[in-house]
Amino acid sequence: MSAPPSGGGAPIENRRQLIDYFAAGNKPRADWRMGTEHEKFGFDTATLKPLPYDGERGVRAMLEGLRRFGWEAVTEGNTIIALQRGKASVTLEPGGQFELSGAPLETLHETAEENAQHIREVKAVAGEIGAGYIGLGFAPEWKREDIHWMPKGRYKIMREYMPKKGKLGLDMMLRTCTVQTNLDFESEADMVKKFRVSLALQPLATALFANSPFVEGKDAGFKSYRSHIWTDTDPDRCGMLPFVFEDGFGFERYADYMLDVPMYFVYRDGQYIDASGQSFKDFMKGKLPARPGELPTINDWADHITTAFPEVRLKRYLEMRGADSGPIPALNALPAFWVGLLYDQSALDAAWDVVKDWTVEDHDYLRSHTPRNGLATRFQGRPLSDLAREVVEIAHTGLRARRQLDAHGNDETIYLAPLDRAVASGLAPADELLAKWKGEWGRSFAPLFRDYAY
Repeated sequence: MSAPPSGGGAPIENRRQLIDYFAAGNKPRADWRMGTEHEKFGFDTATLKPLPYDGERGVRAMLEGLRRFGWEAVTEGNTIIALQRGKASVTLEPGGQFELSGAPLETLHETAEENAQHIREVKAVAGEIGAGYIGLGFAPEWKREDIHWMPKGRYKIMREYMPKKGKLGLDMMLRTCTVQTNLDFESEADMVKKFRVSLALQPLATALFANSPFVEGKDAGFKSYRSHIWTDTDPDRCGMLPFVFEDGFGFERYADYMLDVPMYFVYRDGQYIDASGQSFKDFMKGKLPARPGELPTINDWADHITTAFPEVRLKRYLEMRGADSGPIPALNALPAFWVGLLYDQSALDAAWDVVKDWTVEDHDYLRSHTPRNGLATRFQGRPLSDLAREVVEIAHTGLRARRQLDAHGNDETIYLAPLDRAVASGLAPADELLAKWKGEWGRSFAPLFRDYAY
């Protein structure tokens, strides 16, 4: 199957359609689902170098090998770039990072099984070709020039545009991995409350899941170097979105924000057409330099929405984007954290009470300090680990209230175990990695790839 065609869908004739696109995400509570996405680095087990696209130990071989498990190939031209199975997909980030975009699921128990099955399949194929996979927020040793670009059209456009906007955009593309959770909302008011709570607490998630303390073989000076990278990627499309906390925020205000975000591309007939830096507003007037005289469709709008990278992103659901990738327990803990906070009304209200009085300066302070200092960040006169303890307890309460039991009678709070350890110790995964690297590993990364690979 080919990559889904863009440019289809209803033609856009007025601004109201852009707003209604988001409003179409409203779902009754009974239909709420959770989607979890995670990225991981592939490496050659003999050399510990990143995988190229082609070759026996390559990304294409991984994609082809996974097809035995019922995945269908997605191609651009003759090039396999992704896999689809039901409502789940496996996609490639620019540097070959392997991403599972999970299906919309009802419970965290299903999410955990989906992750486990995916890792089993990946390990089966990787083991046959001499590859391994590891979950970290940033590649610990590799330089940009060590990493192979994947043959995807949109990445060529981004690769050329990124250096015009920030110093670290290419590092974001090539050397970072994240885990994110996608969650539903019932109404515009419900979306607004969830957006505000999750955006305010995204730096706390960054601190709890911090797992990228190395850069090019050295101590990066950051617990989450991945998070730091986003502060110098592209100010037009990243950040904490202060307008989300202003009176009157809703679907319309987010649509206006997206209209102000410069475009990357237009997708037509299987080709990405470079529209980098051009304006969707001009597109709506038929004045886009890349496609003069042409008007956008709703699919063009859907494509454009995916080119903004704030800490929380609105599509027809909300995406939590603030966490480093990690081992399987962390991949299960992130959706547990956000589902616990956002899917039970009492928990959501309690979380809002924690953050409702924070100022724009508070949000900016946390966003700028947590990548470096993690849970040791001082905020409002106390370490962030104190706040983390309080918020993780709210997540426990929210998950207990859901009463979703597995076959052994466990509720979903079992997936918060990594966060319980973090708040008890004040240490995130990055702290553990740094201690081992400076101690028993003798500043070698070979034990990291040996002990922390999936």
